[in-house]
Amino acid sequence: MLIRLGYDIQFDIPQDVALVAMLHIHPSRMQDLREPDTMTVEPNVQTDEYIDVFGNKCTKFFAPAGRLRLHGSTLIADSGEPDAVNWRAREVPVEYLPQDVLMYLLASRYCEVDLLTDTAARLFGALPRGWGRVQAVCDWVHQHVTFGYEHARPTRTALEVFNEKVGVCRDFQHLAITLCRCLNIPARYATGYLGDIGVPAAPCPMDFSAWFEAYLEDRWWTFDARHNTPRIGRVLMAAGRDAADVAITTSFGSAYLRKFEVVTDEVPCAQNPFQPASSQPLQDSIQPSASGLTDSRRLPPETTKRLNLPH
Repeated sequence: MLIRLGYDIQFDIPQDVALVAMLHIHPSRMQDLREPDTMTVEPNVQTDEYIDVFGNKCTKFFAPAGRLRLHGSTLIADSGEPDAVNWRAREVPVEYLPQDVLMYLLASRYCEVDLLTDTAARLFGALPRGWGRVQAVCDWVHQHVTFGYEHARPTRTALEVFNEKVGVCRDFQHLAITLCRCLNIPARYATGYLGDIGVPAAPCPMDFSAWFEAYLEDRWWTFDARHNTPRIGRVLMAAGRDAADVAITTSFGSAYLRKFEVVTDEVPCAQNPFQPASSQPLQDSIQPSASGLTDSRRLPPETTKRLNLPH
């Protein structure tokens, strides 16, 4: 299948400011792109692209005071299959983990491994090791944390999610990540596009989404404590230790969010030049949202320093 991806984000900038944006498709999905993945900045300024220490594609630029607009659109091919599931996948002993994976066992900004280790051992320590134990973590978080945009708070940590039992998408993932790390299972935060493909359309505007990945056997596997079911059409943008590493935009000064739209639409067969004519038509595309704000949309439009947008 083909999926149309896009965004339109606008800020009011009170004075000249440097920014870093993380709005490109992750390099691991570049081969699936069917159109250029270009971020347009208005007004036109010089931009510098680079790959950060986690392997994410970033764009650095300096914005003058006034209205700033970041927008882009691209087309990506997807298998149309749900997230892979492998109940035979085994945990890897710490001494055999690749060196670049070890950091995902440690505490980070939103994941207080040291404060939840005893809890994780009590809840999951006796379970058989492997895929089933990661799934048990997802099940527990999904069942014990209540989702709601009214609960959005950009400073909430995994321990606070555990105690408060409420949150938005990123909070579910932070708690699951932390519990996995407490069990010596490497886990990292992921953000990207996830449209309502193969599921009933959500009543809220389209957003970027958050999920997490756990390292089992010899690779990273997708898990999602918020939805807790394999989904179709997940497109990775960035991954890191937690949401602090994958902020959609980081401004080194004041920036006031004024508009936020995200599009994640399955392309109907009639519009898909790569789809054989004999194939069954794909599901009608999702209508672009009028206001696809994420976590921060439920908060006052305060000064944005680090805009961890995925919910």
